[in-house]
Amino acid sequence: MVTFTGSGGTEKCYIDTVYVGATAHQAQDSIDYLGNYQGGGQTWGTMEDVRVYNRVLSSSDLTQLYAYSPNTYADAMASTNYAIQTDSINFAGNKSSSSYYSMQDTVGEIATGFSSSTNYSISAGYQQMNIVALSVVPPTSVTMTSALGGITGGISNGSTTFIVTTDDTAGYTSYIQASSSPALVDTSSTTNSFADYTPSGSVPDFTFSLLPAQSLFAFSVQGTDADQRWKNNGSVCDSGSLSSTETCWDGLSTSSKTVADRTSDNQPSGTQSVLYFRAGIGSDRNQPNGLYVATTTLTVIPL
Repeated sequence: MVTFTGSGGTEKCYIDTVYVGATAHQAQDSIDYLGNYQGGGQTWGTMEDVRVYNRVLSSSDLTQLYAYSPNTYADAMASTNYAIQTDSINFAGNKSSSSYYSMQDTVGEIATGFSSSTNYSISAGYQQMNIVALSVVPPTSVTMTSALGGITGGISNGSTTFIVTTDDTAGYTSYIQASSSPALVDTSSTTNSFADYTPSGSVPDFTFSLLPAQSLFAFSVQGTDADQRWKNNGSVCDSGSLSSTETCWDGLSTSSKTVADRTSDNQPSGTQSVLYFRAGIGSDRNQPNGLYVATTTLTVIPL
């Protein structure tokens, strides 16, 4: 940083705030040229941040100018009504910027409130946590119908619903998780169970598939908020935007599986999702008689 000051007929020169010399001459004419001028045509390079003051700069002024950088949050905003020299970051805050300013908001000041213009928007003071509301009408216990013959086999179905309402503009997500693997087991003997359904590929099966020697337990999800994994195009799951009844079957797991989600609020009415469950015994399967129960947990969290 090169600085020249003129006062009392003497011109002083500073380089990076360090005084390097003076001359007993103080120009009084208008400034016509800056840089290396000896008649014109000389290549001298470029200059950045050139300033001309109508007063003599003090050593304190020079120190502040030398310390200034484009990333320093000083003189960021000003008008005829206010001037913000620098923003306080004495506790914490969030950085914000536009083509007009760059600012690090504080949470350590006493004064709070909102102010704005076409050039800025300030939420001053403590940055409060965004509190959201989320309510759930939980699913109820499911009794499968009809009873299955251990020798003859067959299909038994059941369903339950849950409703999620939130004012969170980011939405919510929900998961289902089984307490055991396999999920559907005999209450009197855990060695008797239905195997958790395994799709033929990486996505749920559009239709429930059961071989003669198998006994399987599966679930599916239907509703506006059903996760894309449960949507279909009429024949393939995880493809398209249809949410059909009793399609796209998968098996429960002790690991969480997403069932329904959204990326916006849905207050005040909320959104209902349906959980379908299906147990099947193949015609060649000799399934032991018993009362079979699956215990699952549904978790809903805001985003």
